[in-house]
Amino acid sequence: MGHRYQHIAFGAEAVERQREAGSIVAYGAGLETPDQGPQELTTREVALITSVFQFHIATVAPSGWPYVQCRSGPRGFLHHLGGNRIGFADFRGNRQFVSVGNLEADGRVALFVADYARRLRLKVFGHAHVIDGDDELLARLRTIDGQTMTARCERSIVIDVEAFDWNCQRSLVPQLTVDEVRERVRPYAEEIISLRDRVAELERRLREMESPSD
Repeated sequence: MGHRYQHIAFGAEAVERQREAGSIVAYGAGLETPDQGPQELTTREVALITSVFQFHIATVAPSGWPYVQCRSGPRGFLHHLGGNRIGFADFRGNRQFVSVGNLEADGRVALFVADYARRLRLKVFGHAHVIDGDDELLARLRTIDGQTMTARCERSIVIDVEAFDWNCQRSLVPQLTVDEVRERVRPYAEEIISLRDRVAELERRLREMESPSD
């Protein structure tokens, strides 16, 4: 856990409860030193961020309430743009523009990025920027492994990461996509087909042995 994450996430009340519970020993060491600025993304964080097909993003409404949305797309639609900057193409939605409007008023965001199959989860704080009219950036964010997404994309959203923290695996229930399930059961399905063919061949031979000879 990096120091900036603790400085952002841990309020006085949370710290007091940690002291009462004794968990301040595990979590509060970073609070003893000043905020050291943004945590630098490493290859581990980038690997997860750029491999997911969905993530949850929380923005801050002008009323002060948090607003959470799930964003999804092909694997790799959440890009690493270098350094501490990540971004994605904003698909055409229901035209409410709640998240976009919130970002234009207050760019603070929190992301929950998870790989449920491997039980990995990463929490991210950052400052987001809505970028309209930059066709070159939007084209880059629409491109995954040399292929262009067919979904209609209206703008770019880039996020400068300030802090992050890896959660433990506890309570994260493994979940698989349809494609992941198919890939895992494929060897068994192929084996079943092979065994069925073998049984059919053995039954055919048995019938030949049981048939009366001329």
